[in-house]
Amino acid sequence: MRKNVLIMLSVVLMCQGCLSKGKKEIVEHTNSPVEQLFRDFANEKGTVRVGVGGMVMAFARSFADTRGVTGVKVYSFGECSQEVKDRLNEAIRSLKDDTYETLVSTSQDGERTKVLVKIKEDRIRELVVITGGSDPALVQIKGNIKPEDIESLIKEHQ
Repeated sequence: MRKNVLIMLSVVLMCQGCLSKGKKEIVEHTNSPVEQLFRDFANEKGTVRVGVGGMVMAFARSFADTRGVTGVKVYSFGECSQEVKDRLNEAIRSLKDDTYETLVSTSQDGERTKVLVKIKEDRIRELVVITGGSDPALVQIKGNIKPEDIESLIKEHQ
């Protein structure tokens, strides 16, 4: 899964052309289908949730370059029942959300991955990685992220 996430982030860098000026701004909606997906599966038995934001991110900025990231949520469903995984995989298959741009959507060996972004003023305001299959996961990164920061991050971790 980590390899897929790195590949998806690499694709984000190749798609920098989609960040052109004059582009219609995407309005953030807290009731978007993606937000609803996170809410619907957050409390399923076996879900591992990790969230960093607010005070913790402010504290982290004093010790490290957070590259514009203001919050991160990671939900892992590897320990959930097969019924939960099946429902999540179906929700991922049918997910459509006009408040995000789809950068990448792949399906390989029964694993479906989508990388979605919200872009405003040539900055990535939110990046969402959704992975289905036998070990599904949802990742949401919020902030004011420059595309070149993602590029340097990928180069550091190759």
